[in-house]
Amino acid sequence: MTASPPDASVRRPNPTAAILIIGDEILSGRTREANAHHLAVELTKVGIDLREIRVVADDHAAIGAAVNALRVGYTHVFTSGGIGPTHDDITADAVAAAFGVPIGIREDARAALSALYAARGVSLSEAQWRMARVPDGARLIEVLTGAPGFSVENVHVLAGVPSIFQEMVAALLPRLEQGTPRTVRELRFEIGEGRIAAPLRALAADYPDLAMGSYPWAAGGVHGTNIVIKGQDAARVDAAVARLEGALSTR
Repeated sequence: MTASPPDASVRRPNPTAAILIIGDEILSGRTREANAHHLAVELTKVGIDLREIRVVADDHAAIGAAVNALRVGYTHVFTSGGIGPTHDDITADAVAAAFGVPIGIREDARAALSALYAARGVSLSEAQWRMARVPDGARLIEVLTGAPGFSVENVHVLAGVPSIFQEMVAALLPRLEQGTPRTVRELRFEIGEGRIAAPLRALAADYPDLAMGSYPWAAGGVHGTNIVIKGQDAARVDAAVARLEGALSTR
């Protein structure tokens, strides 16, 4: 029996997002990237759909081009990395250039940075003051463990250090447009992907509002498939799961 389509008037599409990972150390393999995974988990909880992960080098033009491309395509753009005190920390300058606005040390950012280092009993060096440089019109993302990040329109510039990145995400998400968190169900079958393909294709056609993924696995000589079904309507996810389980129980 064909499932009834959802009432499109009841739910609106979730906001979308992309994350831009910045750093030569990521592209060289020197540093293992963890921030995109953390962001994906947190965005799923609040109904923001992460649609793209992009990585660029510490290159002013590349960062600016990526920011401009992503910010017109998604509701939110998050960046990770390149806002520290060293010469290769150029994200703030590149974002300012992408928006065509000046950048300089701002008093609120200076105060936040001063308080951070005063609490540690450390004096700021000239290089460290670079972290108080903020594009005109930006809104600070203040945390207790690092220099502030900032938002310019829909672009949110966050630290690359995972612990500080996570704190910034927690501080930022409550003030962003959010959507409906998706219900996610995962099913494990000891059936090869080829035998699941036909019933899964039929299910996807009858439930176009749900996202379905098929992921083969092999262990101990057994070949199987994990199926992930997710959507905004928990009842429809449950119905799709029940139908797939019923269809495969006879195979």
